[in-house]
Amino acid sequence: MKLSDAHVLVTGGAGLVGSHLTQHLLDDGATVRVADDLSKGDRQRIPDAVEFIQADLTEKDDVDQIITDDLDIVFHFAAYTDTNYDDDRTLFEENTEMTYNVLECMQEVDVSNIAFTSSSTVYGEAPMPTPEDYAPLEPISIYGSSKLADEGLISTYAHSYDFTAWVFRFANIVGPHQRGNVVPDFIEKLLEDPEELEILGDGRQEKSYMHVDECVDAICHVVEHADKDLNTYNLGTRTTTSVTAIADIISEEMELDPDYSYTGGDRGWTGDVPKMRLSIEKLASLGWELSMSSHEAVRRSARELIGELTPEYIATDS
Repeated sequence: MKLSDAHVLVTGGAGLVGSHLTQHLLDDGATVRVADDLSKGDRQRIPDAVEFIQADLTEKDDVDQIITDDLDIVFHFAAYTDTNYDDDRTLFEENTEMTYNVLECMQEVDVSNIAFTSSSTVYGEAPMPTPEDYAPLEPISIYGSSKLADEGLISTYAHSYDFTAWVFRFANIVGPHQRGNVVPDFIEKLLEDPEELEILGDGRQEKSYMHVDECVDAICHVVEHADKDLNTYNLGTRTTTSVTAIADIISEEMELDPDYSYTGGDRGWTGDVPKMRLSIEKLASLGWELSMSSHEAVRRSARELIGELTPEYIATDS
C-alpha cells in the first residue's frame, strides 16, 4: 500500500522505533496520529505536527477513541518489554490484551491494514541465520511468548477476517533516545565509573544490531511492496556483535580504557538468547538492502547516545 498520502495511527509512537517511524511518515507526506501511555516513551519525541492521544491500550474505551474509520493503516508498536515489568503475568496479559483490543476495534470500524512489531525472541534458541519459516517456534522468555501469541492473533485476523498484516521480527534495534539497551547501559555505567565496566554473562553473547533509521526504512518498504494477507519479515543485519565488542566500541568512542568484569555464564539473564542472527534474504528479495553492519550500527548509536547522555551527567554532577 502507498504510505505517502495515508492516514496512519502509530501506537507506541513515543518509543524508539515508533517516534522515528512517525517522523519518517510525516516527511513522506502521511497524516499521523500517535497513541502512547508514556510509561516508557517520551512526549518530546513526538513532532508537533502529529495528533497525540495519551491512551492505555489495555482499556477498550481508550482504544475506541484512537481507532477511527478514516485510518488507512495501524502501526501497532506499543508493548511492554521484559525490562518494564518484574511481573511476568502482567507483561504477557497486557501485551496480548493490547493487541486483541487493537484488532477488535479495527474490525469494528472496518480498518483492515495492520503492521506489527514482533521480535526475534519468538524463535528461541534457533540455528543461525534464522529464516522466517523456521519451526518449531519455541520462545524461552515471557516477552517472546507474548509476541508469539500476538502473532497468532494477527494471523487469525489476516486469514479469517480479511485483514492485511505485516509482521516484523526484529533483531536488536539501536539508536538515539534509547534507554534500557546494552549500548546506553554501558555508556551510563562508564560515565559513573570510567575505570571499570561490569558486563553481564561472559561477554561472548553475540547478536545482530540494526540502526533504527534502517529499521524504519525497511518497515515502510515492506508495507509498500509486500501484499499477501500475512507478510512476515525478519529485520536485522547479516553480521553480529558480541557484548565485549560493544564494550570495546563504546570505550573507544568515549576515549576510555576500563577494566572489564564479567558476571559469568553464557547469557545475561533468564530468557536471554546468547546468540542470534536472523536471515534477511526474504527482505533482500523484496528489493531492500541495508547499508550498516552490526558493528557500524552499534558505533553510530553509541556516538548519538554519548552526545545525549553526557550533558545529563554533567548537569547531575554539578
